[in-house]
Amino acid sequence: MNIKILTPEYVVFEGEVNSVLLPGKNGEFHIMKNHAGIVSSLVGGNVKLFVSSVDEAYAKNFTQEGGKDAVYSYPIKSGVVEFNHNKGIILCE
Repeated sequence: MNIKILTPEYVVFEGEVNSVLLPGKNGEFHIMKNHAGIVSSLVGGNVKLFVSSVDEAYAKNFTQEGGKDAVYSYPIKSGVVEFNHNKGIILCE
């Protein structure tokens, strides 16, 4: 599935991921391949990408967490996510 993370200043990430964990108003939620369409607001926390690797152009924006599969974390203050047909866009600050 394809995810794009945008801030008002720059593109944080754009590419294929296995799944993404997001900080929602009612707690964290996980979006995986073939997830139903969703639009949701986000609160302060970390957007976590589950992906084999992050392109060098975007790697500086993330903190890599340990574990079997690579997890890359990006802190946000707030935002919104729209996901449909295995494509998602996260607008955040």
